[in-house]
Amino acid sequence: MKTFFVAAVAVFGVYAFPFKAAAQDAIVQEGEFGIGLGAAHYFGDLNTRAHLNRPKIAGTIFFRKNFSNYISARIAATYARVGYSDVYNSDNEYMYRRNLSFNSNVWELALLGDFNFFRFMPGEPGFNFTPYITLGIGAFSYDPFAYLNGEKVYLRPLGTEGQGSPQYPDRKQYSLTQLEVPMGFGVKYYVRENLYVGIEILHRQTFTDYLDNTSTTYISPDLFDKYLSPTQALQAKQLMYREKFYDPTINRPYVDQQRGDPKDKDAYFSTFIKIGWRLGQWNPALRQLRCPVYY
Repeated sequence: MKTFFVAAVAVFGVYAFPFKAAAQDAIVQEGEFGIGLGAAHYFGDLNTRAHLNRPKIAGTIFFRKNFSNYISARIAATYARVGYSDVYNSDNEYMYRRNLSFNSNVWELALLGDFNFFRFMPGEPGFNFTPYITLGIGAFSYDPFAYLNGEKVYLRPLGTEGQGSPQYPDRKQYSLTQLEVPMGFGVKYYVRENLYVGIEILHRQTFTDYLDNTSTTYISPDLFDKYLSPTQALQAKQLMYREKFYDPTINRPYVDQQRGDPKDKDAYFSTFIKIGWRLGQWNPALRQLRCPVYY
């Protein structure tokens, strides 16, 4: 997916800067190219109450094609770091004892359609600001991990809920590439004829419940010895339920009890401050962009 992400950025360069014949002595640039920097947050089985108390860094790069002053489409490549911790972020006693945590690097490629509420025309007084809404489809990759004794441990290979175990044939290993539905809103304002700034909030509803590696019920720790290496089995036992990790005398009957809610899929969102450049027809003689088209 990371290779796909890099290739997508390269595609932006090809489509964002097309050239016409040299005889016209002009460069034709259509649409908008931009970048954004902000924060991302996760919602799921470790954050069931939609708290906004653990934002992490996120960034995006995009190319937008304008079909009118109201309607446009864009392709966007985004990176976001997401994560959560029962101990540090939850105010629920059960979740605090459970003591699960995760982090993940999310790489996303999405196609979105935007609708401006106002006519948006750069360089035209009264038409240089608009709120907008957006909806699309995307794909993302992720790979949740946690820290154990200071060591970074990827969680998927451990099958902490019996994924890949013969004893739980219905629990397959989850895919690290998933689909999503991004939806959101924002505002943008042209500060110059070819430069605008904006703020966007974008929510992604995913089709997986394993963004946080937590979904179903606990299994017996003894099962890890049957399908994992000794090192992985020890890690899985310590990471599946971490109250015992801090207090070995605790022996709660948690096998087959709820660890997560498989009916409630995970989600994440981002808030970006964006800068965009209008890509129009540049006339070297007049040293100005082509006039915007009225619709």
